[in-house]
Amino acid sequence: MKRNNTVSAVIPTRRRPQSVLRAVRSVLAQKYDDLEVVVVVDGFDNATETALADVADKRLRVIVLPQSVGVSSARNLGVTAAWGDWIAFLDDEDEWLPEKTTLQMEIAHNSAYQYPIVSSQLIARTSRYELVWPRTLPFKPLSEYLLARKSWSYGEGMLSTSTLLFPKNLYYQVPFQAGLECHQDLDWMIRVIEHAGVGIEFVPKPLAVWHQVEQGKSISAIADWKSSFKWLESVREMITDRAYAGFITTRVVPQAASQGAWREIPFLFKRMFTHGAPTAHDIMLFLGMWCVPHGIRRLVRQEGK
Repeated sequence: MKRNNTVSAVIPTRRRPQSVLRAVRSVLAQKYDDLEVVVVVDGFDNATETALADVADKRLRVIVLPQSVGVSSARNLGVTAAWGDWIAFLDDEDEWLPEKTTLQMEIAHNSAYQYPIVSSQLIARTSRYELVWPRTLPFKPLSEYLLARKSWSYGEGMLSTSTLLFPKNLYYQVPFQAGLECHQDLDWMIRVIEHAGVGIEFVPKPLAVWHQVEQGKSISAIADWKSSFKWLESVREMITDRAYAGFITTRVVPQAASQGAWREIPFLFKRMFTHGAPTAHDIMLFLGMWCVPHGIRRLVRQEGK
């Protein structure tokens, strides 16, 4: 299958003018020359339009949507508008390191897969620490790699959206699902890996920076456990029993605990056994997520062990 070598970086954004400017500049600073940047502004956002207008580079194209359609639909529109036969996603709060595109395109061209999805490690950065994630290389089944873990800390297995590069024609066959409330990236990975000819290629070195926003509340405190559980049920037939139990333990339970949904403990615990296959470690994590204060869990995550 003949493809051109142009890489189109698609960046959906909304009301983050300085962050998206940093993201755009990191793409334009790539050592790989044959690329473009497609920024999709998700709804009216004068500050972002003004910030991007100062970038004097013909490789940048800005698409402003008249109203917000959500991050998944914004990505889909960006891919449709892209000129390149290779797509790379970048979230507006993240940035690429200069050699990312060069290294990933070399691997993509040498891949035995018809539709290679190339990912890499990244640097998870806050004002207090930096960690290199994921700590574990991808393995099969991918649902267990992404949804279950064997340690207490975050960052064990992940394929960050901001590290992905893949053929455009694959995305036409398996686009992001519009309208999902959460876990859009996980949803896409779980669905696309089932497509014939798809395989994961991985660069075991950091090629992107994930700027984690430190707020008074954690992500798990903000996210709705019911939305996460609803998403989990929607992909149940595509994941393993171990992945199902692991996701309840590491994603659903922390959100429910942060929201004080104590009455849901018996339901989630039972569900983990009746619809999943938890390990002894999953059970310990389940209990720990309810009993160990968030501040202590955060310290464990920072250790990255």
